[in-house]
Amino acid sequence: MRGNHAYVLWAIEVIEKYIRENLIIDIPEYIPHQLLETQAGAFVSLHTENNTLRGCIGTILPTQKNLALEIRENAIAAATRDPRFNALSPDELAYVTVSVDVLSMPVSCEEVGELDPKRYGVIVESGYRRGLLLPDLDGVDTVEMQLNIARRKAGIAADEQIKIYQFEVNRYH
Repeated sequence: MRGNHAYVLWAIEVIEKYIRENLIIDIPEYIPHQLLETQAGAFVSLHTENNTLRGCIGTILPTQKNLALEIRENAIAAATRDPRFNALSPDELAYVTVSVDVLSMPVSCEEVGELDPKRYGVIVESGYRRGLLLPDLDGVDTVEMQLNIARRKAGIAADEQIKIYQFEVNRYH
């Protein structure tokens, strides 16, 4: 597995221990203090050598008492419970790149003109259905494309009214 940032190295350590030994590790003493002092939603994304998505799971808002636990839970889920993929095998570990996106709090977006698919992620809601798309994704170059993908993920038709929220991420590799 590959990655350089401390947040990513933590996610890699978690995934490798879980895949190889089926163990959920405790937070080590050397973990950066920011991970212990911050609460935030976070996504962990896995990609193969040719940059093909291999797993991505996350939370919009914090669900754990700190970011270290948020990353740990989402890393395990991205590697084993993304419904689009089989669980990661030990043989695949050497070929996967990991990134961690830490989300800002979502804010309501009144005007579509405020959106920018390179800078902001989007959340669309209609009733109980909600779809999210992270920012700055390869091939997602327009606001319309970003909103359409988020709608599809949520099962929201193009003619249905939606609430739109935007958020920013800090992406770590």
